[in-house]
Amino acid sequence: MRSQVVIVGGGPSGLLLGQLLHRRGIDAVVLERKTRDYVLGRIRAGVLETGLVRLMEEAGVADRLHAEGFVHAGTQIAYGEDMFHVDFQDLTGSPVVVYGQTEVTRDLYDAREKAGARTEFQVDHVEIHDADSDKPYVTYEQGGKAQRIDCDFVAGCDGFHGVSRKTIPLSVRREYEKLYPFGWLGILSETPPVNDELIYSSSDRGFALCSMRNENLSRYYIQCSLSDHPEDWTDTAFWAELRRRVPAEVADRLVTGPSIEKSIAPLRSFVTEPMRWGRLFLCGDAAHIVPPTGAKGLNTAASDVHYLYHGLVQYYEQNSPEGIDGYSQKALARIWKAERFSWWFSSLLHRYPDQSEFDLKMQRADIAFLRENEAQQRAFAENYVGLPY
Repeated sequence: MRSQVVIVGGGPSGLLLGQLLHRRGIDAVVLERKTRDYVLGRIRAGVLETGLVRLMEEAGVADRLHAEGFVHAGTQIAYGEDMFHVDFQDLTGSPVVVYGQTEVTRDLYDAREKAGARTEFQVDHVEIHDADSDKPYVTYEQGGKAQRIDCDFVAGCDGFHGVSRKTIPLSVRREYEKLYPFGWLGILSETPPVNDELIYSSSDRGFALCSMRNENLSRYYIQCSLSDHPEDWTDTAFWAELRRRVPAEVADRLVTGPSIEKSIAPLRSFVTEPMRWGRLFLCGDAAHIVPPTGAKGLNTAASDVHYLYHGLVQYYEQNSPEGIDGYSQKALARIWKAERFSWWFSSLLHRYPDQSEFDLKMQRADIAFLRENEAQQRAFAENYVGLPY
């Protein structure tokens, strides 16, 4: 078998890249380790930057996003009992859109099936061969049978634990990582959101986030110890702790209910360089991880897709390697800025076990500066809605 591009990983970044390439007549096969239903069963955040919305439009899959997504012109930031608004629309001219990552993935799968584009599910033992040559190929097993696809390029969109990054020799790649000394305990509940915009809250007891999926589905998080387990927290205990970490005016209007999903996620900042080795390109979590505080995970993957998509189009339509040759440098330049923002925003709002009284005073001063200074708010808003590609 042969394809111009093999995309390893059937999550949103791989599917978005495949759909964009398909619309330009570039053949791409997607290899996914799990089933479609399994992929769609993964619950992920869905705050979409302007750039990602435009990519969805270019991919021809934005109709439902525009019909059902919630446009957020800003966000609320709380410290103790104080809360203030940062107006993205006023400061940058752009909002963000709340639309679940699961729905993004569903739209892309539906479009791929409608187009008759090839997706192979339940593939095992994927290996990328000769990526540093001009004739790479990918092997895998499916249903107990060995398969091989020859190709021009391989896009590694298979996440942090996938095979793609590990294919790049250790003598070539360098990894940068910061592990945070806490996690996020999150629950999903079939309750109306407490606010029509996200609320990021810092308190003496730790961080909390009030977010939403739709008018009757809410997502809430609290900072927790890395030693905690979801079963350690009853729903009653979670709601009580959340109320302690948000202003009283928010706690008073909070609608609670049984959780339909509960999990704990550790926080990590991670980047690998380079994001290209020969004809293998890394996209999204295969190359970098951000803490969820700044809502950048899906959006950084989208910026990678943007650079790689345009590079491949330039290669096939103009016979120019300029775009793919510059892919890693361009992608990483934006990634490190997103990493900085996510690291800074996490540091602004969370409690760290080794914080001194001086550190806490600096944290309070930093939040006060954001509240009072329009230039700082504009810089925050520009990063949150997404830096330009």
